[in-house]
Amino acid sequence: MNDIFERLTNELLNKNSSLSYAQARTWVELFWEDFESSYAKAGYDYKGKEATEKVVTMYINSYGDKLHEIAVKNPKYQHLLNNDDYLKH
Repeated sequence: MNDIFERLTNELLNKNSSLSYAQARTWVELFWEDFESSYAKAGYDYKGKEATEKVVTMYINSYGDKLHEIAVKNPKYQHLLNNDDYLKH
């Protein structure tokens, strides 16, 4: 699983050089968790990590270059994603 997260994190960093590695990894893990939990809550059968990886890749391709502009309001993640200390300059 770590290999998949590593690959997706590097894909996101290639799309958005304004993110630090830690921020990109956090986004990947958030996308992954959000998709799997939403899918499960909707009552769908688990399709495996390959299906989730495809969806996360789609998110990265669609939104990856803009993620550094998003102000995260969820306090659970706010300190990880909105902290200027983690931004590359």
